[in-house]
Amino acid sequence: MDITAYFQSLTPLTLLNRLPAGIAQGLIWGIVALGVYITFRLLDIADLSVDGTFCTGGAVTVMLILAGWNPYAAVLVALVCGLIAGVVTGLLHTLLGIPAILAGILTQYALYSLNLAIMDMKANQAVSVDKFVLMLSSRFVTYSIVVGVVLVAVIIAVLYLYFGTEQGSAIRATGCNQQMAGANGININLMKVIGLALSNGIVALAGGIMTQFQGYADINMGRGAIVIGLAAVIIGEVIGDALFRKHMNFALRLTFVALGGVIYYIVVEIVLWLKLDTNYLKMLTAIIVAIFLAVPYLQKMRISSFKKAGKNAQQTQNDGKEA
Repeated sequence: MDITAYFQSLTPLTLLNRLPAGIAQGLIWGIVALGVYITFRLLDIADLSVDGTFCTGGAVTVMLILAGWNPYAAVLVALVCGLIAGVVTGLLHTLLGIPAILAGILTQYALYSLNLAIMDMKANQAVSVDKFVLMLSSRFVTYSIVVGVVLVAVIIAVLYLYFGTEQGSAIRATGCNQQMAGANGININLMKVIGLALSNGIVALAGGIMTQFQGYADINMGRGAIVIGLAAVIIGEVIGDALFRKHMNFALRLTFVALGGVIYYIVVEIVLWLKLDTNYLKMLTAIIVAIFLAVPYLQKMRISSFKKAGKNAQQTQNDGKEA
């Protein structure tokens, strides 16, 4: 295919038709990003167990729906299962002294077998919207977007209210400065366990919602969830900070973190529309995350170098006057 034929094949209407599905998926991954934000930003912990708990939420949800459960009740059970998995990660870290990143890997590794057992030792289980009344479905994208927006809004409201409480503030204080938090009587280990549990519970909830949207749960559906979640967090924060700067409060930050998932999946849809090789999508995501993670550090280094140069120039000027 020559370059002219390639550009002629890229019709804007095709892209517009793809965007609603991307937005619907982006809202679900925005929920994952909210869970990742709790550990990554508030607790300053790199928790890799979310790759496993996302699949756990999907596995639990699909099996309960197949057993005749209400889909809303099924995702609530998935939420509880995610909370338990997060507690396990937290206890491995706090009680046994295992580094947080390794504790998350151990939990994720164990969940692979557990997820297979939940799905009757099958790699995937399907749940059809033709047989069950689901919360949302890729067959009804507009309705799914509405449900997704409502769910994201409710989760953001709950998190905003919770982190404004004494316990929520203690979790944030633990992530900011553990030594100072401990000196003020905060049980640091308990706050870490609660934060990890809450994060994984939200991610498992998103896994249950995603299962209903795509119509199946797969043992590998959580692979790379942490990277996508990080990408959404970073993209959302960068855009939010650029728009609101010093006026970026906690509620806005949570909102933009969720919007980061939508923006990420819009980019995915554009990549698919451009007919680029999707095998490189994960590498592209990793590069984006690496760049945005490095930006604050590079900015700080640049400011420091300017200040140092200014001080040196001032010192040179002072020395000249004294001479």
